[in-house]
Amino acid sequence: MLTLCGFAASNYYNKVKLALLEKGVPFEESLAWVGETDRSCSPLGKVPYLKTEHGPLSESAVIMEYLEDAYPAVPLLPSDAYARAKVREVNTFLELHLELEARKLYPQAFFGGQVSDGVKQKVAEQLGKHVAALAQLVRFGPFIAGERFTLADCAAIVHLPLVSAATKSVLGQDVLADVAGVRDYLKAMGERPHVQRVNADRKANALLMMQRYAR
Repeated sequence: MLTLCGFAASNYYNKVKLALLEKGVPFEESLAWVGETDRSCSPLGKVPYLKTEHGPLSESAVIMEYLEDAYPAVPLLPSDAYARAKVREVNTFLELHLELEARKLYPQAFFGGQVSDGVKQKVAEQLGKHVAALAQLVRFGPFIAGERFTLADCAAIVHLPLVSAATKSVLGQDVLADVAGVRDYLKAMGERPHVQRVNADRKANALLMMQRYAR
């Protein structure tokens, strides 16, 4: 039995969790807050990490690739090499050029901190360029990379709402508001049973996390 370790308020944890659910792979969950992780499993103390019968794995992208290789019955990557690469392209773009940039706003958006005006300006400039580029890559046909649910959807479903919320809160504007199809896409994805389970668990865990911070 696989054990997914981390906490459900983490979007990267939820990306892996959603993939496990969509693939129908049995797994258990083990709560591990940042600072309370098993360093023998995740050397940098990051979440998520996955315990397998062969040993542990860290880094969500690596875990996702492992799941594809180890549990191929329900694939989340196309069989065609180019199509697989396009899914990875969208996934990489979402994480490196969108979520990672927006993450600089999270201290103020979600944790009661403050972000300098300089950081806000730089993030707004970068996201403006990156969102325009993302609009060229995504398809919403009906999924973010085409006709079928893929690993890119696992990333988009957990990352895009955070990017929208953070930029609206801190910058006063949702940078994704003008990307055609995003709103309808997220609404449709939110109707998937596994996404509903992930979102419910995320909300419950986020409340628990806020209580921990408030101590």
